[in-house]
Amino acid sequence: MPKTKKTTTEINLSDPQYYFNRELGWLEFNNRVLHEACDPRTPLLERLKFLAIFSSNLDEFFMVRVAALKEQVAAKVSKLSPDGHTPQEQLEAISQRLRPLVAQQHQHFEQAIRPILAREGIHILDYIDLNQEQRTYLQRYFDEQIFPVLTPLAVDPSHPFPHISNISLNLAVVVKNPETEEEFFARVKVPKVLPRFLPLPEELRIQHKGHPATWTGVPLEQAIAHNLESLFPGMNIQEYHLFRVTRDTDLEVEEDEADDLLLAIEQELRKRRVGGSTVRLEIQSQTPETVRGRLLRELDLNESDVYEINGLLGLGDLMSFLALPRPELKDPVWKSVVPPRLQKINEPSINQGLQEAEEGKDFFAVIREGDLLVHHPYHSFSNTVLRFITYAAHDPDVLAIKMTLYRTSGDSPIMSALIAAAENGKQVAVLMELKARFDEENNIYWARRLESVGVHVVYGLAGLKTHSKIVMVVRREADRIRRYVHIGTGNYNPKTARLYTDLGLFSCRESLGADLTDLFNYLTGYSRQRSYRQLLIAPVNMRDRMIALIRREIENCQNGFSSRIVAKMNSLVDPQIIATLYEASRAGVQIDLIIRGICCLRPGVKEVSENIRVISIVGRFLEHSPHFYFHNQGEEEIYIGSADWMPRNLDQRVEAITPVAEPNIAKDLQEILGIMLADNRAAWDLQPDGRYIQRRSPMDCPQTSSQEILMEMARQSGWYGVSESLVSSQELDLVHKKGFQNGIRCRCVIVQHSNTEFCN
Repeated sequence: MPKTKKTTTEINLSDPQYYFNRELGWLEFNNRVLHEACDPRTPLLERLKFLAIFSSNLDEFFMVRVAALKEQVAAKVSKLSPDGHTPQEQLEAISQRLRPLVAQQHQHFEQAIRPILAREGIHILDYIDLNQEQRTYLQRYFDEQIFPVLTPLAVDPSHPFPHISNISLNLAVVVKNPETEEEFFARVKVPKVLPRFLPLPEELRIQHKGHPATWTGVPLEQAIAHNLESLFPGMNIQEYHLFRVTRDTDLEVEEDEADDLLLAIEQELRKRRVGGSTVRLEIQSQTPETVRGRLLRELDLNESDVYEINGLLGLGDLMSFLALPRPELKDPVWKSVVPPRLQKINEPSINQGLQEAEEGKDFFAVIREGDLLVHHPYHSFSNTVLRFITYAAHDPDVLAIKMTLYRTSGDSPIMSALIAAAENGKQVAVLMELKARFDEENNIYWARRLESVGVHVVYGLAGLKTHSKIVMVVRREADRIRRYVHIGTGNYNPKTARLYTDLGLFSCRESLGADLTDLFNYLTGYSRQRSYRQLLIAPVNMRDRMIALIRREIENCQNGFSSRIVAKMNSLVDPQIIATLYEASRAGVQIDLIIRGICCLRPGVKEVSENIRVISIVGRFLEHSPHFYFHNQGEEEIYIGSADWMPRNLDQRVEAITPVAEPNIAKDLQEILGIMLADNRAAWDLQPDGRYIQRRSPMDCPQTSSQEILMEMARQSGWYGVSESLVSSQELDLVHKKGFQNGIRCRCVIVQHSNTEFCN
């Protein structure tokens, strides 16, 4: 019997009090990254990695987000953000929240991490702590390797203040002429072409447990600072102070006015190398007011743009220590597995084509048996996605390959496969997104390489970034043409595929092939396609379809049926989607959101979002795989694709999301969501006041890391989603019942040697 409809009071769901600020939400994500660096459960060198990621993230945040806010302030933009704040108010809130985080990062590195590193035989020394033998070695190294690279730049009436390049480390040096007693200011740039941390040879390392330490050395800038006399002979070095500058780096390309988009972006990249306006100055805390004031004047900055640092500047360079040969101080090496269905297929033969053999099948035969889901990095990218494209490049029956590329690696084997396909006479069309931030130069290089071998390269649509992750292979089979597709959540980049969690669906369903054909025609030609058979395409139908799916759950709940939404994505920002989720919560729909980064939705607010729970998972791998579950009265629907619920994804990018039709794959995806909702090691619960609280396992319940569980499942079966090879059907039912459909708060799912245990 249907439930009685719940009476609710009228509430303005656009009220700013129901929205978190986007920029502060991003800072909270970076705070969770910093927590991994401070967590003693994280292996030591991985803690350095997270410190480096925290710094690199901040660099990009200032180069893009803070720079944009400062531009709005300069242009006197008064428009309020959804949470009700002006650009100036947001800048002030960023500064207030960020300064203690930066202080925490540097304090933790200096007071906690460096002593632990030393105990493990990794000594990052200060130059003043070196013995004479070590100093003699570094003096010689400076003269031979460093001095020739340096260029001191004087600042006086005949030498204007030099341009300080973006995210460069510099020495502000004050020297005195001993004859005239006149003081001068100079700048010395710490060159990026040299290692940031200079190692001492084995015989000069500190002894550790009776043997030479793993690593002993000093920061490059200190070796320069203690040899400044060589750069300013005859002058007295009065003082030196380190500083670091961050600039606006966003590209400004008027696409409608650019006759050649590639050339226009190349010109903008040349400007980026110089950098736009300065947005941040990092200085050592003991820098005197005279030097500080001069830098502020010359860089056209205010005191609010200055970040004082106690210790080393530019901790992003700590990432280099992850290369040290100390596996016990790192996460265990993860070797991605090959899905069972792909383990016995033939390798492509360049000379003879792809012939099926008794012991195996070709890649296309596997897909014809049914859709195939892959989940990186648990599944090997090289043996799935790259293998698919390589097969297509060398199969004589393949007629065409069409693909979108947003980011790829500098030595991309995918590009090699596409070049081989063109050289083999296939029609190859690639949409190369030239506006992929910070990858523009790499994409321009590959665009030119592809064009040189006859690949049809398209640079996207004016006003839109093409962010979709799609491949279509057109193949002649017997008396028909068949289309094989891959639709994914992640970039076609073998390097990031080892670090990011991403999903991909292989299929030869006719409806998907037809939809991708229409989409590629939209991207490369003059098509105005407005309807698709199955795909959700932004900016065409994705927003409306997602809202309709949420409203369907609202209607089901109001009619007395079970209703549930689970959505996983990188960020949730879009006000219209958030307001619709609030409506669903008010109607009684149970909603769980797994949002790695920014979440502007405020959960747990009485009469607004009481039925919405939000978690963030920050772990070994970067969670990067949007997928969406809707209960639909038991006729469950699940989708995967490239888009988050953000205005830029829904309105300003070309995105593709596909429904999952195969029931077993849908169950696997539900399983992944259930395991993540059960995480009590890397999961953080978002509170109504905006704080994130990290989950801790109860005393009677083991620690549960969703990423470790998925690795273990992949190791045992080559697949995951709890399968019959791992657990009984009764246990499988229990996973679905407790682990997903009812929503997990503090339950654990542990896979150990074919057992699944639950802690309620």
